[in-house]
Amino acid sequence: MTDEDFALLRTHRNNIHRYRRLLETQLSALERQYLERRLSEEQTAIEMLSRSILPLALGAVNVSRRPSPTAA
Repeated sequence: MTDEDFALLRTHRNNIHRYRRLLETQLSALERQYLERRLSEEQTAIEMLSRSILPLALGAVNVSRRPSPTAA
C-alpha cells in the first residue's frame, strides 16, 4: 500500500465519520437524503480502493489454503 492509497483510505474514513455524526443531528429530509447518498458513495469508494489494493495479497493467501487434489 502506498502513502497515497493510505491517505485516500483515511480521507474516505474521515468523511464517513463526519457524515455519520451529521446524521445524528436534526436535518431536513433533503439534507438527510444528501448525507445518506454521500455516506454510501464514501463506503463504496473504500470498498473499491480496498479491492484494488489487496487482491494480490488475498489471492496469495487463498491459493495457499486450497486443498490439494490428493487430499480429497
